[in-house]
Parts: sequence; structure tokens; C-alpha cells
Amino acid sequence: MSEASELRTRYEQVVDRIGAAASKVGVDPERVILVAVSKYAATDQIRTLIEMGHQDFGENKVQQLTQRVAMVEEYLDRIRVLPHVRAGRRAAQLLGGPASSSAGASGGSDETEPSKSIRWHMIGRLQRNKARKAAESCRLIQTVDSLRLAEELQSIGMRRNLDVDVLLQVNCSGEEQKSGCLLPAAPHLAEQIDQMGHVHLRGVMTMAAATDNPEAARPAFQRCREVFEDIRRSGFGGRCNILSMGMSNDFEVAIEEGANLIRVGSAIFGDYEAEPDDEAEAPEA
Repeated sequence: MSEASELRTRYEQVVDRIGAAASKVGVDPERVILVAVSKYAATDQIRTLIEMGHQDFGENKVQQLTQRVAMVEEYLDRIRVLPHVRAGRRAAQLLGGPASSSAGASGGSDETEPSKSIRWHMIGRLQRNKARKAAESCRLIQTVDSLRLAEELQSIGMRRNLDVDVLLQVNCSGEEQKSGCLLPAAPHLAEQIDQMGHVHLRGVMTMAAATDNPEAARPAFQRCREVFEDIRRSGFGGRCNILSMGMSNDFEVAIEEGANLIRVGSAIFGDYEAEPDDEAEAPEA
């Protein structure tokens, strides 16, 4: 079996797992956004997923993110219709239209051609001095965990007339080395972000502790869902509608606990050897 065929098989298996987990709790599988974490993916692998119709990709590092955005835009400029391409999984429509010129799309398509609009997600720890490039390249920044970072994004948005969609990252596992605001601080920080004109709070994200037992992640996911529901009840409206939880090893449990966005890397692209600074860059796929 070729590498491309193996990739397609792994992708289809992940889609099937999403369907089974969503059906178990009475959720439409098409309402679950699958973000393919491409930080260890080869260029050809990304292109293969795009040809299959996949839209959402996540990167941990800003430098690689901007390189991947440029590569994909150049690739999409070169292709128009590829008759041999199969229909891909419909993209969930929770994110709506583009937040910037370089990313975003409204909804999915059943057409048998590559998506012409790729949505990029920043899923790694974001330093303020790199926030501008992330804001310009991403459809969604999932790792806002401090008022200082949110204020930096607001300043960027004001200067560049740019709207920035973000998730509030919450540390629900209690691990000291994990990024994310503390649970008690989350509602207040969400309220502060909600007052900003160019930064829009779209939901909440968390990472469970790394473990071989998916069930061990359930308590952290339950805590994150409770925070998410508390924030929504506080009057943030329909745009705060994304709960990002779950990775390759535990996304079924996350979906059962209410996740409508999951971040999957190795289950799609294959096993990889982690780099020494992976934990510093968080989250892992």
C-alpha cells in the first residue's frame, strides 16, 4: 500500500471513529470539526488531505504555520478542478466565514474537488511577539490564556482592522507545566475578552494529561465543559459555541463530553518521534 493510500485509510478511520462517538451521544458527526494537526506532516500529506476535501489544519509554531499557509495558498492557486478527487468530509459550520484574507471558509461542500479555502488553527503556545503573524494567518487562535495576550491581539486588530477569533485555553488537568488559565479565573478572563472590539471569544479549549488510558481524560473534559457552559450562560451569545477538547488518543471521550472540535495528529499522519521542545510548544496531537 502506498503512503498516500495509508494516509487516506487512517483519515477515514478517524472519521469513522468520530461518527461512532458522536452517534453514541446523539450528536451529528458533521457538527464536529476535525483539525488535522500537521506539525509533523510532510507537504505531500497535507496536499493529499486537501485533495480529499479536508479544510482544517492546526500548527504549533508560528514560523511553520506561516510557511505552510504560503505553501498551501500557492498549491490552491495552481489547481482548479481535479476530476479524480473524491468528496471529503463536510467541514462543520461552527466557524462561519473567514476572519482574515488568508484563511477561512463558510461551511463545507459536497463537491468532488479540493477545498478552495483552508482554515488554519494556532494550537501551540503563542508568544506576544509572534501574535501578529498568527492573527494574520489563522482562522482561529486556540491558545489564548492571559489578558496580556488578548490585549496584544486586540492592539493588532485595531492597527490592522482585523477581527481575531480565539478560544480561551483553560488548564483543567491541574498540571503545573501545562499552559492555560486556572479554572477559577476563566469566567473573569472570558468577560474581559468579551469587552474587546477586535478579539472575539468563540469558546474554550483544554488539554488533558497525557495518558494511555482515554478514560483518565474524562474528568478534565467534564471540568472544561462545565466552564464552557458557565461562560455561555453568562451572556456571551451564540458566537461562543466551540468546545475544543480531545486528541488522537482520547477524542472519542472528548466528543462524549461535548467537544465539537478535536485536534488529531498521529492518528491521521502516523506515529512520529516527539521533539524535545514539544511540551513547551503544546498542545500535542
